[in-house]
Amino acid sequence: MSEAAAPAPASDTDAATPHIPMSRRFRGFLPVVVDVETGGFESRRHALLEIAAIPLNIDADGNLVPGASAHTHVEPADGTHIDPQSLEVTGIDIHHPFRFAKPEREALEHIFNHVRNAVRHHDCQRAILVGHNAHFDLGFINAAVARTQHKRNPFHPFSVFDTVTLAGVAYGQTVLARAVQAAGLQWDQTQAHSALYDTTLTAHLFCRIANAWPKMAAPPAGD
Repeated sequence: MSEAAAPAPASDTDAATPHIPMSRRFRGFLPVVVDVETGGFESRRHALLEIAAIPLNIDADGNLVPGASAHTHVEPADGTHIDPQSLEVTGIDIHHPFRFAKPEREALEHIFNHVRNAVRHHDCQRAILVGHNAHFDLGFINAAVARTQHKRNPFHPFSVFDTVTLAGVAYGQTVLARAVQAAGLQWDQTQAHSALYDTTLTAHLFCRIANAWPKMAAPPAGD
């Protein structure tokens, strides 16, 4: 599967929109939903194989909505390992001729460029990762950043928004498939463990929970 991108969103800074701009909604952080598929559970040992990212936007009603997506498959980095059982779960064929995987640094730059553009669009300071078991995803990103010595990681190095926690509070469910269904969204098990599909559903889940929260007042300038 090659990378995919949705049309660019409308600006959330138009004068006609009375809602709080994204730059002040989360203390200058832009929520970016991420999912990774990997060759195992240990971020420093196992390979990063696929990554997708969806920055969030604010619509005309002041609700959070998923924005444009970026997605790529990743070539296993030298020195990393792949547990065959992980491939059985994800269904990834690392030798598939149409996988079109990028080298790890190029893959990071593809995702990071997309995220940095969204951060600038919303006049935010940096991105904060949203994920289901978010520290797992951030751990693999940070490990890949360390391997490639990448100097322009747009994500906060340790803070995250975890939809496991949010869904557990909101719906009493922590498994992504069950949380999505509890939120009234459709879940297709045949597409599960695709980074782009899981990111898309996680983005809708996060927005569904956040938008159900009472609308917040605008924070004081400079807070």
